This record gives sequence, C-alpha cells and structure tokens, in this order.
Amino acid sequence: MVNYQDNEFVFAISLEDLQSEAIQKIGRELTDDEVEIAKKGLEYGLLTDIDTVYNAIFEEMI
Repeated sequence: MVNYQDNEFVFAISLEDLQSEAIQKIGRELTDDEVEIAKKGLEYGLLTDIDTVYNAIFEEMI
C-alpha cells in the first residue's frame, strides 16, 4: 500500500507549463499581469464543475 501525504499534489500546472503553452498559442511568454489573468481563468475553469469531474472519477471506480 502506498503511503500518501495529506498535502501531496494530485495535479499541478507550473508557471513554466503556462508559459510554454503561451509560447505555443500566442508566440510569446505572458506578462506578470497576464499570468494573474491566466491563474484566475485556470482556477475558474478547473473549479467550475469539479463536482462533475469527481463524480465521473468515483463512478469509474465503483
């Protein structure tokens, strides 16, 4: 059995990941202000329907 830490990340997006995506999508890195906008957008997008995501995950396990 694996011993997980309570504070262990399950999913993370690093600033490096975000900047890499920006370079691919818009051809440049984001400014500090744009990074803050992106953080808010990611948080909104990931948390908006998190219950549906959790339900799908746990239904698959049952």
